[in-house]
Amino acid sequence: MGSASKRLRLLVTLFTVTTLLLGPVHGQLSSTFYSSSCPSVFTTVRSAVSSALQSDPRAGAKLLRLFFHDCFAQGCDGSVLLDDTPTFTGEKTAVPNANSLGGFDVIDSIKASLEISCPKTVSCADIVSIAARDGVVLAGGPTWNVELGRRDSTTASFSQASNLPGPQLTASQLINVFQAQGLNTNDLVALSGAHTFGKAQCNRFQSRLFNFNNSGAPDPSLDASLLSTLQSICPTASTTLVDLDQGTPVTFDSQYYKNLQLKRGLLTSDQTLANSTLTSRVVNTFTSQSAFFNQFTKSMIKMGKLGVLTGTQGQIRSKCGAINSS
Repeated sequence: MGSASKRLRLLVTLFTVTTLLLGPVHGQLSSTFYSSSCPSVFTTVRSAVSSALQSDPRAGAKLLRLFFHDCFAQGCDGSVLLDDTPTFTGEKTAVPNANSLGGFDVIDSIKASLEISCPKTVSCADIVSIAARDGVVLAGGPTWNVELGRRDSTTASFSQASNLPGPQLTASQLINVFQAQGLNTNDLVALSGAHTFGKAQCNRFQSRLFNFNNSGAPDPSLDASLLSTLQSICPTASTTLVDLDQGTPVTFDSQYYKNLQLKRGLLTSDQTLANSTLTSRVVNTFTSQSAFFNQFTKSMIKMGKLGVLTGTQGQIRSKCGAINSS
């Protein structure tokens, strides 16, 4: 009996040590992380985002997209912000990001301000997460407590950034991509609602207008009046910008889901959510703005925990586009 008791105690000890070494899967984040070290962080970010919106109505949508692209490639670690160097390849030139991802100037401006008031304290990854929230709020969307404490990576993944979910994916393909990140169907449909504001380039959807799936004809699931409008705007696969939400293009609301019900989703990856039995029920639920906002905030918090670096991992970059010199 004594021997068995000793073995049990040994197993418990080993389990405890292992748990401590491994730590929580997503790291320890807290909405009060900077309460003492940088209490001005939220007002600094909000002011900068508000100012950016005065000159660029797309700023909020850009910042939200920046957060998504950061989190889906290597985790929410600020890797998307790193510039290429002769010896380092970042994520900015990956196809989903090149010449289409924006908001970097806003993040750099916020970082410069915080380096004056709170030097070497606030990570670029956390700045992106707060700025994404504020871009949503200032467009009329919901608010939530942003969990903080992320650290910045010293690496990037061009390959992961190259495989971000694209505008041609079907519902089942999107579900698989999101599940690989630990996100479920509700998260997928809610986070896709980010397309309730912002714009997309013609080259992201032009094939729907003239040669859908190499059929030589337009996508039959696209509303005829919208098809006609888009064909005149996008006769070629250009970089011309078109509103993702033709109803309320600068407001963060549930109009996106109503558009999908009316076959007025701009991208294939949008319209497929209403066309597929895998996701259509959730789309119908989110036409209720309160239901959409409730799930969106939960999904943003959940996504914000993907692959985070905490504690002594990574670093706090002095400039968001470059790794600190040792």
